[in-house]
This record gives sequence, structure tokens and C-alpha cells, in this order.
Amino acid sequence: MQAESSEPLESSENAGGVSRVGRPEQRSGGETTESPRSADRRQLLGPAASGGGESPAGGPIEGVVRYPFQKTLGGRQFWADVYFFRDWRIQQNVLTKHYRLLDGDDYRHAWGSFEECKRKLEEIRRKLRLPPMRGPGVILIHGILRSSKSMRPLRAALEKEGYLTFPFDYPSSQLTIEEAAEYLHRAIQSLDGVSPIHFVVHSMGGLVLRAYLMKHRDRRIGRIVMLGVPNRGAVLADKLKGLALYRALFGPAGVQLAGGKTGLIAKLPIPDVPFGIIAGARGTANGYNPLVPGDDDGTVSVESTKLPGAADFATVKCLHSFLMSNPTVIEYVLRFLKEGRFRPDPQDVHPIPRSKAEGGSTAPSSASAASD
Repeated sequence: MQAESSEPLESSENAGGVSRVGRPEQRSGGETTESPRSADRRQLLGPAASGGGESPAGGPIEGVVRYPFQKTLGGRQFWADVYFFRDWRIQQNVLTKHYRLLDGDDYRHAWGSFEECKRKLEEIRRKLRLPPMRGPGVILIHGILRSSKSMRPLRAALEKEGYLTFPFDYPSSQLTIEEAAEYLHRAIQSLDGVSPIHFVVHSMGGLVLRAYLMKHRDRRIGRIVMLGVPNRGAVLADKLKGLALYRALFGPAGVQLAGGKTGLIAKLPIPDVPFGIIAGARGTANGYNPLVPGDDDGTVSVESTKLPGAADFATVKCLHSFLMSNPTVIEYVLRFLKEGRFRPDPQDVHPIPRSKAEGGSTAPSSASAASD
């Protein structure tokens, strides 16, 4: 399996120790709208944000001081998110098991136990008078060797539509898929006041969500959009899983990406909520990668993405690593979360039928499982 491309560089707004400030979006007719995340940043930064100004790192921010040494990389391969509140998150280090509190720009504000980080967050909430979370939210889950930064284009588009967004980070090369699912469970539990909760998942992120559904259920879960998810296993993982270098780079979850009737993927449930699937494709019989049979996105075959029970299915001419920033994909995601289909024409829907044999492998229903 190919390692995915590196993360995009930080924006110039965040270069040189200057924190980014969300600015209102300009629409036709002179009307301005502001995403929930931008409004939260404006409240966090206080007067410095009014009029589009910027606040240098290390200066006072509404009672919160940020120094350059507090800046982190956001915890991409050794930290997992366990708690969200708006643009704030508490992470746990999967090696040392301690916690830290980060703001939306990845500055650390507390370090130690979960209780210490939670107390600090409550203190910040009181100082900044941050209101409780309310309204629909979207959890974005990245794939293996990636981070939530890879979901930035989708996140920006979702916030413009009024969604609260929660980019879930987990150390994909350090954990099994089931272990990552347990961290996701903790993160979902923290979303008080957010309903419904939708998901947009890329690559292995979709398997993490399905593993979560194997053990847990939350009645607030709405719709799911899967992007290039190897729902039937990844052929490249099958070919490479025996190599020591592959195991060292991709970790235990990379081995689990292989298919087979006895592997984890074969045991994962089919979601019992509306879900749609978008596959990257070249539109030819052989696709981009000669090592992957049939049409493919360079990493995952089109056939491997298909999961019975999908409300809609679409292919987009795009490589695997760039599905999250593809304009057509973003358009499809936004429409599916609102309308349950990818294309404008209500008749142009391509569901994947579920056979009787597959009917019993759904996730636990809200009637049979408690809301966690």
C-alpha cells in the first residue's frame, strides 16, 4: 500500500507566530455570514479579531495567554482526541497515557491528567463566556498516515453551511482499528448539545467508524459519507502486509487493511443509518495503479469501496489522497448530508442493494443499543 501524500503546509496567516483569525464570508448582495468556528475564534481573540485584525502569539487573549513554546504540531501520530468543545480538544498520548488541552491553533493550555485538562477548559469557558454547543455537527475522520489537517477543505465547506465540525485525530500507525474506535467513542460522548452528528470519513477512517458501530451506538448519528474507504479490504495491503518495512510504517492497522473472510473488515457491521459512498476512479478498466485490479484511485479499487446498503454511490475522477479537496466530492458531501443523495436530480440515485444474506450484519439499532 502506498503511503499517502504529506500534509499541506500551514497557511501564511499562521506563519511567523501569528494566530489565524476567522473572517466573515462575503456573499452576493453584500450579506456577510460567519461560520460557527469563525465566530468562536472571534470570541476567543476578542477585540483583536474585530475588523479582521490579528493577535500575535504570546499576547493576552481574553484572559488566556499564549506563548510560542506552547505551540505544538497538533498530535498527529502519537495523540488521540478524546474530548471536544467547539475549537478546543483534549488529547491523550497513546504511549505515556497523559493528556493535554489544545486550542484551535494547536497551542497547549494544560498538561497532565484528564481531570486537570477538563478543569482548565472549564476555566477558559467561563473566562471567555463560551456558550454551550448547539446544532448539527460533523465528525471528520482521516485515513492511515494522515491527520485531520488533510480534511481542511471539507471542514471549511461544512462550516460555511453552518455545521459544527470536529476533526478527529488518532495515531493511525500506532493503534489497531478497534483501539482507534474506542478513542472515537470517547470523543463522540463529549459532544453535549450536538445533534444530529454526521460523519465524513476517508479511507481507513471509514473502517474506524464501522468498528465503533460494532460495539457502540449513539441515537444522534445522522448520515455518513465514505470517501475511498476500502470496505472490502485493500489489495495493496494484502500484497505488502508480510514485509517488515510495511509493518513498521503502517503499524497494526495497516495489516488489518488486508481483506479476507477471517480478517477484521469481514466482521465489521454495515451502518444502519443512511450512508453514501464516493470512490476515486480513473474511468478506465485498469485505473491508475497496475497493482490494483480494475478501476481504482491509485490505492483502493472502486469495487473495494462498495458496501451493500449504501443509499447512493458515485465515482469521481480523482486520486485517493485528494478526494477530500476535490470540488465535486465536496459538492456531493454537502448535498448528501442535507438531502441523502449526491446529485441534484432526485431520480439520479445509485443505491447499492443489500442482499438477504447481508441483512443481518448491520450495526446495532437504536432500539437494541443504548445511546452511549
